[in-house]
Amino acid sequence: MVRQMREFLLSLLSVVSEMSPYLLLGFLIAGILHVFVPKGFYRKYLSRDNKWAVLWAALLGIPLPLCSCGVIPTAIGLRRENASKGAVASFLIATPQTGIDSILATFSLLGLGFAIVRPVAALVTGVCGGILVSRLAGEEEEGSVQEDSCKVESGNRIWRVLKYAYFEMIQDIGGRLAIGLLVAALIQVAVPDQFFLQFGSEPLLQMLVILVVAIPMYICSTGSIPVAAALMMKGLSPGAALVMLMAGPAVNLASILVVRKALGSRFTWIYLGTIVVFSVGFGLIVNAIGIKVPEAAGIASCCAAEALPGTFKLICAAVLTILIIFALSMKLFERFKNKAQDPDTAVYTVEGMHCSHCEAAVCRAVEDVPGVEEAKASASRKSLTIKGPAKADEIRAAVEKAGYTFKG
Repeated sequence: MVRQMREFLLSLLSVVSEMSPYLLLGFLIAGILHVFVPKGFYRKYLSRDNKWAVLWAALLGIPLPLCSCGVIPTAIGLRRENASKGAVASFLIATPQTGIDSILATFSLLGLGFAIVRPVAALVTGVCGGILVSRLAGEEEEGSVQEDSCKVESGNRIWRVLKYAYFEMIQDIGGRLAIGLLVAALIQVAVPDQFFLQFGSEPLLQMLVILVVAIPMYICSTGSIPVAAALMMKGLSPGAALVMLMAGPAVNLASILVVRKALGSRFTWIYLGTIVVFSVGFGLIVNAIGIKVPEAAGIASCCAAEALPGTFKLICAAVLTILIIFALSMKLFERFKNKAQDPDTAVYTVEGMHCSHCEAAVCRAVEDVPGVEEAKASASRKSLTIKGPAKADEIRAAVEKAGYTFKG
């Protein structure tokens, strides 16, 4: 029991260490997009439900060095800045599959064939997934984004970037992200290293097994390369290896949970289905073409498998852990604080808030209601806290006039 617990903790440390640099980078990019990029940019290129917005989103994401978890906050940030669901889906699918770093690493370890196939597959999968989402996942499933009611925030831009990136967004998705990390570490411990090699004579069965195990696990687009090379040296087909290189980095349990919460169930099913179908399809194409891995890959993959998390990754893991604990603790504290409210304070449920802009808009909407002494809104909890003897019907009218849904 002690040995299994030790292995689980080491696996958890490894997963968090591998993911944390990309997660921190993804949160930072989301903060920069939120504060610095004009909203007109998203309206012009990514807000329309057409193939061009989907294409631009995929082309924007392919060179970015973001993994399946690091891309989540960036994609949600795009959505909150009025990017269409189709463009967000294209970005979510295409971005984590590859990047400038992974393309170069793929060429050095797996050869030119895989280095070409990976970005091409990411582009096609992202564009097709985005088009499917545009046509099948309506905007009403998530609620329309309130744009006109959101004023531009004032204050130091650097502070606003950091606050949005490392506090507000972590409060929104930190809980499900932590659950996904724990389960991913458990899966890595429970699945034997030789599990995939039992299906050497059945390439399609190999792909299906890879999908079942790789989808819930976290696999970095660059870190998956030596693993794929090692498995190919032991008999895994090139197509099954490509399935792992596509589906593994593109999605994991943490991303599934967060995407479902932020963008809806229908979006999530289309997102997952596109990744599964196209990864298997491109895997079959690679097997038909007969792409081979260079002989030198075996030595490199063995060396990479022995490497432990470096100092930089451990520092990033510690920083991410502290940020998650702090953000979730503050969220819990605020809930207890609301429960211990005085008789003149009421908490209402308000839907449709997606950002700090919307929180400010709701507060401004109710400030002029007679009896409101103080108002505080929270997008993450979908709550509006009112201090004072204001009437609920008047609060409802003010909230709905601002364009949000009052639930009482």
